Amino acid sequence: MDSIRPIEDEAALRACFPVMHQLRPHLADADELVTRWRRQVEQGYRLIAVWRDGAPVALAGYRLQENLVYGPFLYVDDLVTDANLRSSGLGNVLMDYLKDTAQRLGCVRLVLDTPLSNVLGHRFYYRNGLLAGALRFGFNTPAKGAA
Repeated sequence: MDSIRPIEDEAALRACFPVMHQLRPHLADADELVTRWRRQVEQGYRLIAVWRDGAPVALAGYRLQENLVYGPFLYVDDLVTDANLRSSGLGNVLMDYLKDTAQRLGCVRLVLDTPLSNVLGHRFYYRNGLLAGALRFGFNTPAKGAA
């Protein structure tokens, strides 16, 4: 039976690395995930996992934020289902959890970013009631000490 549990310790987080790495292939290893997770937790980041047979198979990372555009909102940093289990309903389970969490926390919106090239993801988000409302623009600053 599947269960959703928050990731609250390093051992559970390390177990999540194979699934998170599918979404974030730039992460070198579980040590880097742990380092980043620790910093982000200090900023309110939470990670949940759907567990099946003792292993995480789908993940969602999120945080409560507030700005002048939306007021309080739930921002979804990460949302991924193991590639072998996609289209099995696990993404819907996570989205329902995130929507319920947003409502429970008094958020007026649930927001996430996705690349324009993620057409299959877009279809999933539309089916879950999310609508594209903006384009995000960014600027990559040079790393400190770079010439």
